[in-house]
Amino acid sequence: MTCSRPGQPVIGGFATWRNVPITYGQVSTDATVQTANYLRVTPNTDGDEFGRNIEIGLYAEKTGKTTMKYGPRWTELGKDGGRTKAITAGVNPSKPDKRNHTYMLVRQDTGNQWDVLYDFNTVGSTTDQLKVIGGATNRVDVGLEVTGPQYTNVSDVANRMQFMDGNKSWHQVATNNVAKVLSLPTCSSTNKPPYCFTSKLTDNTTFTQWTASKPRKPTPSVAVTRDADDPTSWASLLETEDVPATFNGVDQKALSACLDQDSDSCLQTVPGLSECVQTIHICNAIALQADPQTTAARIAGNTPSVASLRDRAAHSFAIDPLHIDLARSSATVERSLGTGTEPTWTVSSHQMTAGLEHDHRRYRGFTAVYSARTGQLLEACWGGMCRS
Repeated sequence: MTCSRPGQPVIGGFATWRNVPITYGQVSTDATVQTANYLRVTPNTDGDEFGRNIEIGLYAEKTGKTTMKYGPRWTELGKDGGRTKAITAGVNPSKPDKRNHTYMLVRQDTGNQWDVLYDFNTVGSTTDQLKVIGGATNRVDVGLEVTGPQYTNVSDVANRMQFMDGNKSWHQVATNNVAKVLSLPTCSSTNKPPYCFTSKLTDNTTFTQWTASKPRKPTPSVAVTRDADDPTSWASLLETEDVPATFNGVDQKALSACLDQDSDSCLQTVPGLSECVQTIHICNAIALQADPQTTAARIAGNTPSVASLRDRAAHSFAIDPLHIDLARSSATVERSLGTGTEPTWTVSSHQMTAGLEHDHRRYRGFTAVYSARTGQLLEACWGGMCRS
């Protein structure tokens, strides 16, 4: 991961990368194997370096021998607990189609809470973040986190990150204000996969790109390139969807072209985009369109068993399965940015847990909601966030 301290108040974080393949070896595992590529903003580190924060990113997990889930979500860690929510709206969120996607966290104009945006559309808001103050009292992290490296293969992820200052201008972080952290050694002739990372910080005077991967076998990585003729490009998608030329003040043709070619510059170059994400928060008309491939992906595959969901929750929250309650819900969970709903299973416990962040703190109880069709984790909370 990279840890950045811009040295001034931060009221926004932005990152972009492609939906790269994340694959796992088809061998049985007793524990859930997870992967996360994320942007995390800690608005105020005063008193607790790893305190309240907001995280958004791309996540994958494997259970058993072959079961795998993949897709974006966002998480808020508060004073006494946390909550997470899957992002199920937009273009192919649960498919490794190598399309570029954007991840944003922007503080609201009033109060201390933040809005969460995926592909320049709002998907949620925080409820328990601290006030942003001056000085080096905030952090912006970008990272690739893996549990179960012996099972996991992650292609090169090219993370590009910026922050918003108190004047609502976007900047890259000065290289002198960026630290690199690797918990496994860098892959080399002596440090071979699977217990190593590859990483490179591209920089001159500012943080330009953090490229990271986690090979499972000693095979060369292949760079991914896309152009406007590729069927997974944003520009080609624009031609098939009925969207206005301008949406909430944003030039949609310019936006789709920018997402394909140089997505980290979109906030500066696409007419109306920077103003839209700060005020209206729904700026990408293409990502609001119904996507048949996404719908098909959500309902395809085997229906998860009750036992598999209980075991997944037990591993994710580090709780004995005997202390977990599970109930089929006749109610439904509303999908972010959509009106559709689906049947769910709700898993809960009153035991102590670290939640999904797996840090040093412990919280009383958790509740997790899974899709009854696909087994996808739709939302979860732990500790006080379940009672707020």
